[in-house]
Amino acid sequence: MKTTKYIALVALAAALFGCKDPELTEIRYLASATTTARLYTLNEEGTALDPAGDFARGTSVVAYPNSYKKAGEDRYIKVLFEGSEFYVHESALALTPREVVREQSIWVRTPATLIADPERSTIAGFADKNTQLTVLGYDSLRADGSVATYRVRVGESGEGYIYGKYTVFTPEEAAKRYKADLYDPIHSKVKNSFGGGKAIGCDFYPVEKPAFEHNPMPKACYSLYLNAGTNVLKNIEAYIALAKESKINTFVIDIKDNESPGYKADAMATYSPTNHKRAGDKEALYRKVVSRLHEEGFYVVGRITCFKDSYFVKDNPQCAITEKATGEPFKHNKAYWPSGFDRRVWEFNVALAKESVEKFGFNEINFDYVRFPDRMSKVEDIVDYHNRYGESKVQAIQRFVQYACDEIHKVGAYVSIDVFGESANPGYTTAYGQYWPAISNVADVISGMPYPDHFSNGYYGIQKPWNNPYEILYEWGKRVQGRQQVTPTPAVVRTWVQAYNVMRHVDKNGIAYDAENVEKEIRGLYDAGLTGGYITWLASSNIEKYRQQLGAFQKDYYAEWHQEE
Repeated sequence: MKTTKYIALVALAAALFGCKDPELTEIRYLASATTTARLYTLNEEGTALDPAGDFARGTSVVAYPNSYKKAGEDRYIKVLFEGSEFYVHESALALTPREVVREQSIWVRTPATLIADPERSTIAGFADKNTQLTVLGYDSLRADGSVATYRVRVGESGEGYIYGKYTVFTPEEAAKRYKADLYDPIHSKVKNSFGGGKAIGCDFYPVEKPAFEHNPMPKACYSLYLNAGTNVLKNIEAYIALAKESKINTFVIDIKDNESPGYKADAMATYSPTNHKRAGDKEALYRKVVSRLHEEGFYVVGRITCFKDSYFVKDNPQCAITEKATGEPFKHNKAYWPSGFDRRVWEFNVALAKESVEKFGFNEINFDYVRFPDRMSKVEDIVDYHNRYGESKVQAIQRFVQYACDEIHKVGAYVSIDVFGESANPGYTTAYGQYWPAISNVADVISGMPYPDHFSNGYYGIQKPWNNPYEILYEWGKRVQGRQQVTPTPAVVRTWVQAYNVMRHVDKNGIAYDAENVEKEIRGLYDAGLTGGYITWLASSNIEKYRQQLGAFQKDYYAEWHQEE
């Protein structure tokens, strides 16, 4: 008690007579308008300050507010950090951790989605490269002092949240392109022959790909595809038994296909009541199926088709590709297509993905139809894509993938993106907006669909490629390697393989895709160096067909490839 009274008297005397205790200490936090603050040490003579290093803002130090050195008009406060004495400019000290972020403006380096509600992943708008943003707040700091998410204002009106990794502190930094001397000449040479957009308009800054400790991705996923039919899902034990006779370690299960929604998801009720109405009451079945697969040690992927969704268009005609003359949704390939430029359809598919991960525990979400309609050259002038932000198709597709990965990673799942086999070809961007390097740079997994019976006769110099599965997949795989090599942070390549017989309209004398021919496809991929695994495309998911192909699934291609290496 006497000690307390003594301290109080000393404090009162200091207040009355202006005395300052040089040994007074306070916990302070390094603050800055960038990610770091600089500490200094006294030189040997004790007459000047020398830089000692830059340390992450938010770092706590013991400050001596009454002990300082002056340099001109500036004051440098003495601090104790990790047992050593330093000095720091008084403006670089904050009283609380919430006050350490000092930047008032930031600039967009990588074009990014502005989020309205980070919890629900709803979209507020879009911020293009070089856009100046006013900082209104932030959520948290990373260990290096960078902000995870800023709350910002765009211009005088719009507000939202942007991930700090897409921003920088000066307009000069924002204007730069990543390794422009290396990558710009490559992508600027890519032709925009079919209206998909200029490759150089995409962003190629490196993307940090996650590796979730609780959710390890197999080095090679050997995958069976299952549709959402009740007869298929209820027969899961038979598929498990088949898989356990082989090296199959992954199942890909439909969540939503066009006009075939799997279960009555809350996201469907919110965004697309028709999808919700047409879905089966299969939530319990999905829960059981995914749980059983996990019990048996399988990696489980949920498949969602994005920009081909007639039910969504029925509920949201304003989001559709429409006819200019009538304003009505445009029907293409027997379906209505939401526009890939429309952010509401982005929200729907990502909300459905996150819900499915959280309800059932999917390890990964696979997005299919991440593109605009193909074969549109004759009707481009009569349709309206409702391109609000003036984006090219390849830009919109890359930006959707970026948004999807950011939001789905929050719930601890990976993202794979399906692309046409054609997108591996060098020299041009596709008419429907898939540019391999732009997608691969952002996604966790990229899954081409080079089905042999989809190649025309003579493609890559191969006669009847559908009857030569090894040759066509090997040649295709070599071209994929070329696209991966011009991608700063390439995705894992996990490829869809044809598991159905050659379609009769292609060749009535085409081969059956039995174990031997499916194996040839897979070996073509591995011999080309694509070692991320495969997924069987068999729309019916017929288990008897899979049994006929069992020999192909019993090989450990990844292990064999490494032995050869």
